[in-house]
Amino acid sequence: MLALRLARGTHPLILLRRLLVSAASAGVGFLLLCTLGYAVGHPGASGLRLAWCAVPLAAAAYFAVAVARTDPSTRPRSGLCAVGLGPARLASLAAVSTAVSCTLGSAVALLVYLHLRGDISGLPFDGDAAGLLAADQPMPLAAALTLLAALPVTASVATGLALRPRTLRPGETGDPAHPEEPAPTPASGLPWGFALIAAGLALETYVSRGGQGHVFPMPGHPESSPAGVLGGWALTAVGLALAGPGLAHFSGRLLQLARPGAARLLAGRILMTEARRIGRPLGVVCAVASGAIAAATLYGDRAGPHPFGPLTGLGAALVMGSTVATLLTAALESRHARAGTTKVLLSLGTPAALLRAAASLRAVALLAVFTPLTVAIAELAALPLR
Repeated sequence: MLALRLARGTHPLILLRRLLVSAASAGVGFLLLCTLGYAVGHPGASGLRLAWCAVPLAAAAYFAVAVARTDPSTRPRSGLCAVGLGPARLASLAAVSTAVSCTLGSAVALLVYLHLRGDISGLPFDGDAAGLLAADQPMPLAAALTLLAALPVTASVATGLALRPRTLRPGETGDPAHPEEPAPTPASGLPWGFALIAAGLALETYVSRGGQGHVFPMPGHPESSPAGVLGGWALTAVGLALAGPGLAHFSGRLLQLARPGAARLLAGRILMTEARRIGRPLGVVCAVASGAIAAATLYGDRAGPHPFGPLTGLGAALVMGSTVATLLTAALESRHARAGTTKVLLSLGTPAALLRAAASLRAVALLAVFTPLTVAIAELAALPLR
């Protein structure tokens, strides 16, 4: 009840982000229900399709956690602590709010699914997808509810774990309720990230030498890809996500080379400070982009003008939309975090044009570092199957 009262008094922009979480949950729920409908008609070929749905589910949960982090109601305040709402209680409220948003989306997905199957009539487009959704077979209600509960449970648990209060180690600074703010050395993740990238590329090359091997069917696509190659790409994607903060930190150092001016110095310092907050979601976006480039390269010339089916398109849209929205949410959080610093700089007479130039330089530096790496990883990931 308290979570609902807080939602009623929330800023419209925050409510919009929660509605986007509900929309992502609805898409994931509909995709899971479509997989369930396919499993009813094809019992032996549903496990891998369900495993494929884990990717958009993880992306939607990641977006839900990012939205919960930026919610002002999850920030500890002295007034709330006085009435018993400390960091742990606020983390629980954030988890409940996330569960409510995701459950709303899952309910919408169930209604749309039943409507397109023809189980609910009296509305436009009722029964239009009866063949695709196996309307001639009874839908197992228990399995459907279990699948629809997967995202609300996953997102709420992840939110509670991400926002739980932590005890900082000696020498670290930051807000213990928001563990992403302490950033001892963002560059320390680079060795692990590049090691995973190298291991993934080596695995892809190794498994491609033995032919096609075991296959991993893509939903809505008549062909398939070697499971080992996709597993290798997954390792490269995780490695790129781990290396994201270090690469963002490197971008800040790159801006400050060769006697920087005020704009480059300010932009580089901001990038180095916010490397952990911005770098990880940016690395995830680049991992998704590399996967999209590799998939387009692999399947673009194999199945004519329509290489992907509708369910594959829905899953790809969910993954891309959720990761990009997470990156934009992190950028907005960074802007709010440095609002006090910006105000002080303006009060000291810093021109607004200088701040805009610094923001442009940060964007250019990140693009210059991440774009070539993303394209290179995508080409190397697709190379063994060409």
